Amino acid sequence: MIPKGLLFALLCCTLCFSASAAGNFDTSIKPADAMPERYLPILMGKRVALVVNQTSAVGDSLLPDILLHRGVHVSKIFVPEHGFRGTADAGAKVDSYTDSATHLQVVSLYGKHKRPQDTDLADVDVLIYDLQDVGVRFYTYISTLQYCMEACAENHKELIILDKPDPNGFYVDGPVLEDNEQSFVGMQPIPIVYGMTPGEYAKMLLGEHWIKNDGSLKLTVVTCVNYDHSKKYKLPVAPSPNLRTMAAVYAYPSLCLFEGTPVSVGRGTDNPFQQFGAPAFQSVYPYCFVPHAVQGASAPLYENDSCYGMIVGRSSEDVLNQINNKLRLHWLIDAYHQYPKDSTFFKPFFDKLAGTSKLRMQISNGASEMEISKSWLPAIINFRSIRKKYLLYPDFP
Repeated sequence: MIPKGLLFALLCCTLCFSASAAGNFDTSIKPADAMPERYLPILMGKRVALVVNQTSAVGDSLLPDILLHRGVHVSKIFVPEHGFRGTADAGAKVDSYTDSATHLQVVSLYGKHKRPQDTDLADVDVLIYDLQDVGVRFYTYISTLQYCMEACAENHKELIILDKPDPNGFYVDGPVLEDNEQSFVGMQPIPIVYGMTPGEYAKMLLGEHWIKNDGSLKLTVVTCVNYDHSKKYKLPVAPSPNLRTMAAVYAYPSLCLFEGTPVSVGRGTDNPFQQFGAPAFQSVYPYCFVPHAVQGASAPLYENDSCYGMIVGRSSEDVLNQINNKLRLHWLIDAYHQYPKDSTFFKPFFDKLAGTSKLRMQISNGASEMEISKSWLPAIINFRSIRKKYLLYPDFP
């Protein structure tokens, strides 16, 4: 029997995308974890730890359930930002604990404990990484991946990545991170939208010697089936509580920059990351929303206040048509110019999200979206030449 203590898949019904979400999605694509016959043989007889959350789902079951049911020795579970069930607020402290039904240790890889410690891996032979990313630099799952790679290298543990498609993998754009802006929301010199799956990204970290002790890591990537970077992939489960729709996933690279400003991105509403607004825009924009405390946004910006702004798109097609395979800045630029001049618009966190101070200065100095985008091109071209070496799937045109 599958242990009930790990059967939190039912909770994912609150995180699943709407069946009415629009989009020309390829339903033939299969992430690696959906094909247990490809990875179960290399796990038998080994002590296995898992980096998982609610996105580590195979049908109605989760990866821990499947492995335990098949007789794999699971030693413990590691969880990233947003926790085991993916419902914790962004940046919220996630505690470690012991699962009451299976007595498995659940270890948080967020807060002060961002990477597996030597003692965490003492009873582990193999670490499996199985998280659904969104292909955006400041989405912290790739930072967790890097720390896991380094911990495995230092402790001579094998790392297996069960690869998943990149839902934003059909373009590359945005400023490339500069060394002086490195943080947990940006650890490597990549653009905001980098167009790689977790498996491809990990191979790049190794191949470019961007991680510590890279020569000591035994890495295996179990690839997806029928995926290529020109295809659109609909996520079956929300990767975090405020990315609930494919429209939000597509708008996220552009709208998340507002998180470094006084402008709300709609956390605490029905459409997070599909809209932006603030009380200060009452005389500027007719559209209005009111954030409220909800699961995943327990204290949203401007809670119970009317925020005036814009809705970027109500469907995935709306957003895809507006972004047109680009990181879009016109919403941010317009909001900056409309915001009261006697108030500070850019917070220090903005430069960490952007990966550079240049974007803030360009907007402040009145540069247009086209001028700013052109300034990224040399670094984008250089990154794409690096990226190309590590692709496991056909690239977009």
